[in-house]
Amino acid sequence: MATSKSKLSPEAKNALYNFKMESAKEVGVNLKEGYNGDLTSRQAGSIGGQMVKKLVEKAENSL
Repeated sequence: MATSKSKLSPEAKNALYNFKMESAKEVGVNLKEGYNGDLTSRQAGSIGGQMVKKLVEKAENSL
């Protein structure tokens, strides 16, 4: 397993950021730019879960 960090293009980084912000809004979590260390584990998990749900739906629709 490689230990180096993968580099994302600025476009990919921006797309992921927008996707995260959109997902947070959908589940009712208020994210701010920069550090969000005040989020609970439940809030952070709900954002990640929403992102995965949307990615799975998109993959299923493309089959």
